[in-house]
Amino acid sequence: MKTTLPLRTILVLAISTTGLSTTHAQSVTETQASSISGSVNLLSRYYFRGIDQTWGQAAVQGNLDWSHASGWYAGTGLSNISSRSYPGGRVEVDLYGGYKGQISPDWGYSVGAFAYVYPGANVRHTQCASAALAAPCAAAPSQSYDTLELNGGLSWKLLSYKLSYSATDYFGANRRTGYSGSTRGTLYHDINLALPLADTWQLQLHAGYTQLPAKLGGISPSYSDWRIGLAKSWGSRWNASIAAVGASANQLYRPPLGGLSATDAQSRALNRSAVVLQIGSTF
Repeated sequence: MKTTLPLRTILVLAISTTGLSTTHAQSVTETQASSISGSVNLLSRYYFRGIDQTWGQAAVQGNLDWSHASGWYAGTGLSNISSRSYPGGRVEVDLYGGYKGQISPDWGYSVGAFAYVYPGANVRHTQCASAALAAPCAAAPSQSYDTLELNGGLSWKLLSYKLSYSATDYFGANRRTGYSGSTRGTLYHDINLALPLADTWQLQLHAGYTQLPAKLGGISPSYSDWRIGLAKSWGSRWNASIAAVGASANQLYRPPLGGLSATDAQSRALNRSAVVLQIGSTF
């Protein structure tokens, strides 16, 4: 067993050897070196990598972030989702952290991890009969949608690129759910360009590509997505945006093969292009 000094003993030793004024100065420095911030956002719908997560319904999202002057950061986020895509679940919980650094004034880099967690959601909660599981049907396999990604990024001025690598099966896609194999190793290529138009306006351009290593029914689920947005901020806390989003016409994300509800008879082209409105506040 590893032996450690009690916290009270450590504090007494620190005060007696460094002096109260030094200890106070250190605590002030540490407080100034780190910060905690948060945000709350209302969206007309929630799209993730070009795929509709709320089946056309509004989303409320919140984030809480910690950052340190050294470059380390961590945070968590929440968003409602549709149980039609995630049977048994209604909330997405994001957990993330990593490090951001500068190579030069124009060049930057980042490394990190991002976990997507869906409490209560599992493929086994798919209802029979539903659009995804027509009668007569056997019980759906037990498989969660939780996913862990590792990422690394590089930025140059207003342009950035990030590559995400799935360290687990990608949102429940594997042999149990009908794929030709594991989707661990799925890659997501993420390119973003932010162009300031004025002091409080910004044009945001995004292109992405999801590259899965397995197939479903002989069809590759890999696809591209895009976003063109116009964002504005005012005051010290408020911001809003309007964006056109969409994805390539991969047939696995639209009827009759995809976009099938796991809880009722509804279906939807989840990769259809749409306009997303957002308003939010930071604190």
